Amino acid sequence: MVVEIQPLEKDLEHLVTRVFLKAIDIIGGLQKLAEYRTLTWLPSLARAAFVIVLREEYLKTEDEIAEFLGISKNTVRQILRADPQMALYKIQHMEELTPEERKQLKVHTAGGIAKIAYKLIKEGEEPKIFEYYCTLTTEALEVPWAYLLLKRIKGTHFPIKSPEELIEKVKGIVIKGIPAEEVVKNLDYPIKNPAELLHKIKLYLKMKGVE
Repeated sequence: MVVEIQPLEKDLEHLVTRVFLKAIDIIGGLQKLAEYRTLTWLPSLARAAFVIVLREEYLKTEDEIAEFLGISKNTVRQILRADPQMALYKIQHMEELTPEERKQLKVHTAGGIAKIAYKLIKEGEEPKIFEYYCTLTTEALEVPWAYLLLKRIKGTHFPIKSPEELIEKVKGIVIKGIPAEEVVKNLDYPIKNPAELLHKIKLYLKMKGVE
């Protein structure tokens, strides 16, 4: 049966997508899912991402979430009650599970993983694919300083709370004639993710009249 999800506000859809992609990161990526023959988990992960975001960001009740997504209230309840640490443990010990046990993991484990993914996203840790495409986009648009900056800060934990976390990493980069160290010292903090960092740099350049 095809579940028809109601239209979403853009902010909600974007957050759900980020949580979903981060959940795939936590599991080990699509390749790991293929190795375990668990690609059928993807719809469960997507539903769990919706459930967690609707509950945490929009304070929806179990009944409201079930109606919104077209799933049972019991499924919603299982996702919300899922134990993140137990879900993570099962993922990390997948090889030890029988095929039957793997089949039974979907709803509960997806809920636990989605909870972890949501927490990481809210703490500023983006999906790997998000950071990858940020880098590709800046390269394709021929913005060399942005490309260099993203390469230098790779592995940096977001949110960034002060310029001191960036200064050493960006030394030697020149942004429109301004040393990158000077630029990052003049940004507003905290900075939630790489995309916001680039946006704030562009605002600073515009203010300086060197956009």
